[in-house]
Amino acid sequence: MARMKFYCDAERCIECNGCVTACKNEHEVPWGVNRRRVVTIKDGQPGERSISVACMHCSDAPCQAVCPVDCFTTTKDGIVLHNKDTCIGCGYCFYACPFGAPQFPSDGAFSSRGKMDKCTFCAGGPEEADNSAEEFKKYGRNRIAEGKLPLCAEMCSTKALLAGDANVVSDIYRQRVVNRAASAMLGGAGLQQTGFQAEVTNVPPALEGKASDMPPTDAKPSAPPPAPAQ
Repeated sequence: MARMKFYCDAERCIECNGCVTACKNEHEVPWGVNRRRVVTIKDGQPGERSISVACMHCSDAPCQAVCPVDCFTTTKDGIVLHNKDTCIGCGYCFYACPFGAPQFPSDGAFSSRGKMDKCTFCAGGPEEADNSAEEFKKYGRNRIAEGKLPLCAEMCSTKALLAGDANVVSDIYRQRVVNRAASAMLGGAGLQQTGFQAEVTNVPPALEGKASDMPPTDAKPSAPPPAPAQ
């Protein structure tokens, strides 16, 4: 069984905010709410890094643990979804989440801020997927039901943002780390092996064993890195 996860490679993120724009356009997110945002650490200083942040769909979600009306559910794929019909807008999840994912759609007193909104991993709502206008209005497009991965990851120009089966995502990042280490050891001679992997344009319906940065199945293996000069 796949466990769907996000991961942002800080070495590749260029703070273009393409993921933020893709999310808002795909789901028509209300004004003032960003289900995904880009955070920059040490802005303008040595060691500056940017990462794309949203709901991380935790295996033991703190938002789900503190909700007094149990409006959070975890799917069999590990996606944490929020039921807006049950939500009372108390804000407990807002304070419990370490990533600031649940958000109020408006400012003001707690009784007037409305019901929470958050990233759905492009999986719609907790009800049975039907891609209806009602589901879209409350939760946005259900790309998972269409056999697709989250648009934020697919639109990432540098493939910094990965999404999909946690095992595959970890394998992709592990290979990147190995390539970077090999490049450093070869004094830059292995840079060809650290280039961006091919972008997936046709995601198969079965999402298990898939991620947003997997090369096409017919891709030829790259040539081995040249031997270091003696």
